[in-house]
Formats: sequence, structure tokens, C-alpha cells
Amino acid sequence: MRQIGVLLSKSYKLLSIAAILEVFETVNKFYEADGLPLPFRINILTSEETLATQKEAFGYALQSIKEAEIMEIILIPAFTSDNMAETLQANYACIPHLIKQYNSGACVGTFCTGAFLLGASGLLNGKIATTHVDASNGFAQAFPSVKLKADKTVTQDGRLYTSGGATSSFHLLLHLVHEYCGKEMAIKIAKVFAIDMDRDKQSYFSTFQPSKDHNDDLVASAQAKIESNYQDAATIEELIKDIPSSRRNIVRRFKQITGITPIEYLQQTRIEAAKKLLTKTGQQMSEIIFNSGYSDPKAFRKVFKKSVGMTPSQYREKFQVR
Repeated sequence: MRQIGVLLSKSYKLLSIAAILEVFETVNKFYEADGLPLPFRINILTSEETLATQKEAFGYALQSIKEAEIMEIILIPAFTSDNMAETLQANYACIPHLIKQYNSGACVGTFCTGAFLLGASGLLNGKIATTHVDASNGFAQAFPSVKLKADKTVTQDGRLYTSGGATSSFHLLLHLVHEYCGKEMAIKIAKVFAIDMDRDKQSYFSTFQPSKDHNDDLVASAQAKIESNYQDAATIEELIKDIPSSRRNIVRRFKQITGITPIEYLQQTRIEAAKKLLTKTGQQMSEIIFNSGYSDPKAFRKVFKKSVGMTPSQYREKFQVR
């Protein structure tokens, strides 16, 4: 019987833990119905601090992650908080025990923004990972040594697993069921939970949400110029030429604050504008290309597909409000 450890962290997202429990409990029920030994034992692990005031959750007795036996895999749910610095600090006590579990042979999997806790452990350094698309810039800034694949639904690098936002959790769970119980059981679970087994990208769910919670006036000025004039400027140099600083200094500070270069910021601003026009207006494609700041249709389609993961026409068909 494989030992599954679900971390009851502080600021955990209920939906995330519910998905984990539902999937593994359902697998166990299938095995039980066939008269077979259960493949998984589910353990809810938490910090000593939480254990001092809470003894059970979701029908399971809580266990101290400090004292727990070595798991087959430990799963870290998503967080509800948007303040990752505070969230990581609140959960810091769990990190040494996650490292101990991993060094003793356990696998570790994260869901959505749960990747931030694994990133803070250092175990992801030099390895690939993903997280919620809208948290990817913050993750990249916080953990530059991690090879972030922001468009991926699921990643695996050795014994470390990560998944993207929200429903991507089910794709990681399906991946683990396939790995531990075989393809036939994975297909059964996919049918029960109506999981699209072939989806491997999450980029088309993203929304460009640049960081503005900073005190750098130079960067704020560059952001404002890009957002106000993205339709008209041919180059980034035109947009930042009046900012009293060298281009090199602007680019350095801009990337340090936002996680991307001014050119990338301009591109993402234009693509986000195009996405809104595609889904909320009836404009012709030529109008959308022009109104989002592009003059070359071929270049627009190439950039759009690279950024979003599908063509403009496919995006409109999938998301247009009719």
C-alpha cells in the first residue's frame, strides 16, 4: 500500500485538497469493489503548530509532518492567499521536513500556487516546474533558478511533480494514477471526473496581470507609456525615449520589477488587447490586428500562437461571448 501524504498547509485552498482526496479515494473504491487490496493509504500531514489546536480534517486524523513516516509521495495543495511572501513565512516550518522526506526517497507534487512552497525549499533549483499561469511571473522572480514552463499543465522532473492552475490539478492526479495504477485505471478516473486527458497546455487560460505593486517611478512611467500607446508605437524605443534614463538602465530595472523586458511587456499588452477584441467584439481579424498594435498579419498570428497556444481564430471560437 502506497503512503500518500497530503499537506494541510496554512492558507490551503479547499478545492485543491478536495480534488486530491476525491481522486485517491475513488481509486481505492474501484480496487475495493474488485476485491483487491487498496493501493493507497491517505495521510493528512500538518505542522506541529496546527496539530496543537486541530486533531482531524476531512475525516482523517492529522499527523505531524515532523514525525511522519516516509511517504511514497507528498502533495502540496494550492494556496488561497495572493501574498506569497507571507504565505511562505507562515508555512516555513514545513520546509525542512519536506526536504527530509524527499532526501529519504519520497516524491513531492504541487498543485497550482503550491509550487511556491516547493520552490522555497530549493528542491526545484535547476529543475522544470509549472504553476498557475497568472502567478508565473511572480514565481519566476522569486525562484530564478527554477526552469519555469508556464504554459505546461503538468511537469515531472525526477521525483518532483507540479501542475498548473485550478483544473490542471486533475491532470497531475491523473498522471499519478497512471504512474502508480496503470493506464486502465487512469482512463476510469478520467471518465468519472470528466477530465480531458489530452490537454497539456494552460497558456490560453492566462490573463496578463503585470506587477504594479512597487515603488519604482521609472518603471511605473514605462508601464504607463506602454499601456497607453501600445497601438501606435512601432518600437519600444519610441515609447521610452522621453524617460530620463538610459535604455540599459530602464531595461534592467524593468525586468527586475516586472519579471519581463519592456519589449515583452509591450508584446503581452498587445496580445491581451487582441484577446479582448476577439472575445468581446465582432471586429474583423484585420481590424483586430490593427487595433492591437500590429501591422503585419503574419507576425501577429505567429506571436499570438506562441503566447496563447492557439491561433486567433481558435481562441475566438473557444472563448467568444455570443
